[in-house]
Amino acid sequence: RAKSLNAELNNGRLAMVAIIGMFYQDGLTGSAWGDWDLYVDSPLRAYENESGVQPPVGFWDPLGLAADGSIFDFRRRREVELKHGRVSMFATIGYIVPEYARIPGFLSPSTGLKFTDMPNGFAAISKLGAQGWAQIFLFIGFVEANVYNEQVNDEPGNYGAGFLGVRSIGVMSTGFEDPEIRKKKLNAELANGRLAMMAIIGMFFQDGLTGSAWGDWANYTESPLRAFENELGVQPPVGFWDPAGYTK
Repeated sequence: RAKSLNAELNNGRLAMVAIIGMFYQDGLTGSAWGDWDLYVDSPLRAYENESGVQPPVGFWDPLGLAADGSIFDFRRRREVELKHGRVSMFATIGYIVPEYARIPGFLSPSTGLKFTDMPNGFAAISKLGAQGWAQIFLFIGFVEANVYNEQVNDEPGNYGAGFLGVRSIGVMSTGFEDPEIRKKKLNAELANGRLAMMAIIGMFFQDGLTGSAWGDWANYTESPLRAFENELGVQPPVGFWDPAGYTK
C-alpha cells in the first residue's frame, strides 16, 4: 500500500510539471507538441548563435532577463557569468584537492601555521589570520584592476590572456585559430562554469550544515525536517525535499 501511495505521489508531481510545460508550449507555439521554431515573436532569437546556447535547452532564460533584447545587458551578464564560473571552478577544485594532498611547509612561518594544519572548507576561515585575508584581497584586486580589466574585440570574458590565462604569466599562446574548435572550447568553459557554480553552492550548503563538504546528512541533527522522514513521498535520492522551507 505504501508503495502504491508513493507511486501516486511521484506520478502526480511529474504530471504537475508536465502539464505546465504543455500549457507553456501550447501558448507559444499553438500546440502542446509544437515546434519552438513556430514561436517567431521570441526576443531570444537574437541570442541563438551566442556561445553557451547548447542542447537540450538551447537559450535558457527562465527569468526573462534578456527579454528586452538589449545586447549591452546580455554581454554584461555573460561577462559576469564567465567570471563567476571561472571563480567557481577554482573554488570547487580548492575544496577537492586538500582532501587528498597538502603542500608541505609553512603557510605562515611567523605564526607557525603549516599547510597541513589548515582545515578544509568553512573551518579555514577562522584559522587564517587577518594578514592572510589582506593578502588574498590585495591579490584579487591587483588581478582585477591590472590583468583582467579590458575586453578584446568587445567579447565578454576575453581579456587577451590566452588559453587558460597563460599569457598572464608570460607564456605566449596563439589560442585556437579554427573558429569551430574555439567555439567548442568556449561552450565547454561556459558549461563547466555553470556546473561548478552549482557544485560550489552545494558544497557550501553541505559544509555549513554537516561540517564538511562531503559530510553525512545524518550529522545535521538540528534539521526540522526530521519530523517528516517517515512520511509518504519521502524517497531516494532526495529524501524529504522542501527547498522553499514550507515545513520549517
